[in-house]
Amino acid sequence: MTRLTRFLALALVATAALTFPARANGQRGQGRGGDAAAPPVTHQNLKILPADIPQPELLQTMQGFAQGLGVQCGYCHATLAAPEGGARGGGGGQRGRGAAAPQFNYPSDEKPTKNAAREMMLIVRDLNSRVPQAVGKSADASARVQCVTCHRGVAIPKQLGEILTATAMEKGTPAAIAQYKGLRKQYFGAQAYDFSETTLVTLAQRAATPDDQSAWLRLNLDYFPFSGRTYAALAQVQQKQDDKDGALKSLTRALELDPQNAQARRQLDQLKDAK
Repeated sequence: MTRLTRFLALALVATAALTFPARANGQRGQGRGGDAAAPPVTHQNLKILPADIPQPELLQTMQGFAQGLGVQCGYCHATLAAPEGGARGGGGGQRGRGAAAPQFNYPSDEKPTKNAAREMMLIVRDLNSRVPQAVGKSADASARVQCVTCHRGVAIPKQLGEILTATAMEKGTPAAIAQYKGLRKQYFGAQAYDFSETTLVTLAQRAATPDDQSAWLRLNLDYFPFSGRTYAALAQVQQKQDDKDGALKSLTRALELDPQNAQARRQLDQLKDAK
């Protein structure tokens, strides 16, 4: 799964190209019963999917890639150069209608992400062939690996804690806290990241200094004000900071929220005896 997670970050919307042949001689709507049969859609440069895959199935596959990674066609497909004289079909001098939709060069392999997606499709195919034997179930009863299994709607499938830890190491805890708030605002309610109270408690435990640990825990209380676990962890940090009064208050609050927390009760008794 490590290899899958690493490469799925590059998986993209499409691994194929579509071309739509025009009607012969430019004929259009000859009346009921007079229309020639619609020409078949031809697929260019398909290397993993079958060459004769029906168009609706191909489009559905591409949409699955896009949704799994939270991207659009341009993540994989190179764009065509804009024609001279402006957007296609647009009259000269027209303004205020916004930019024209990009046109894609579907057969092109210019973008590395397109070839990476092909490799990922092969990896996923191989994994899915092995899962039934690994779990001792039939293929129909086994869970299948898909793009969304790792990506969860983001192009780079890293865990939230991993992202924030890297930012904290590079730019400091305040920058990581700002990043957390931004990601939470953008993705909360989706499956992209784990915004439960456990994430920030874990980050606090990994932080290098008591001040950084306290910052993560206090941020957690902004979102989870009734987290007895967070108050108990904060009390431990406050003791490191020689803030015994603060630790007493935090432990008292932790026990109000979670009376069954035996460890917090022992710590509270020890603090009271020491005073």
